[in-house]
Amino acid sequence: MLRLEKLVKTYKTGDQALKAVDLVVPEGQVLALIGPSGAGKSTLIRCINRLVEPTSGKVFLGDINLTGLSTGALRRERRRMGMIFQEYALIERLTVMENVLSGRLGYVGFWRSFLRRFPQKDVDEAFRLLDRVGLAHMADKRADELSGGQRQRVGICRALIQDPALLLVDEPTASLDPKTSRQIMRLICELCNERGLAAIINIHDVALAQMFVQRVIGLRFGVVEFDGLPDALTPDVLTTIYGEEDWEATIEKVDDDSEVAQ
Repeated sequence: MLRLEKLVKTYKTGDQALKAVDLVVPEGQVLALIGPSGAGKSTLIRCINRLVEPTSGKVFLGDINLTGLSTGALRRERRRMGMIFQEYALIERLTVMENVLSGRLGYVGFWRSFLRRFPQKDVDEAFRLLDRVGLAHMADKRADELSGGQRQRVGICRALIQDPALLLVDEPTASLDPKTSRQIMRLICELCNERGLAAIINIHDVALAQMFVQRVIGLRFGVVEFDGLPDALTPDVLTTIYGEEDWEATIEKVDDDSEVAQ
């Protein structure tokens, strides 16, 4: 379980990105963070794993207070938090397999990681994950030969091979076309369901959030303005989160599509 208590982030400029955010995410729950640009969504995700240092407040993963950890202890706890990035964050010159196995760097010694000599069980798990996302046949391809949807699937495998307790997902569909976006969101949610894995997904597309997640958090100016079921995202609620607009068309759910992403 993830728990945030009065989480605050104030930047040196004086801008307050998060204002005393309280949040509890149970095991196995997939939730979406929505809100306008500058609402604090990416900051919240990065404060959880301390890629951004909170100004005050606490972050608990299970019984561990992440905000009170030393550098070494934090490095160990980060192994329990898989991160999926908007721009994939792959090493272009490495193969698909090598990029996936980079998710195990926190578990192997320096020389093994430097020489890319991973235990056979890690290699077997990497193949299993690639097969699950439909990329086993591309294990030896370089990352720069892949499409956007394929790159994101590699990023998903890299996060999952950490065997995390929590997935932090930052705008996973922002660079993808609508069809591939639905396929990637479906895949993330299916994998979380299969593993009983909690996830926080920062996403701009309200319709995608409604279609796939169990819970939606709406942020505005660093404050939680909405916390509820996707079906409760009425035009009035969206106006509170984003401001005045014609929201009727936005919240109409598009048809699902189960084809494999490219």
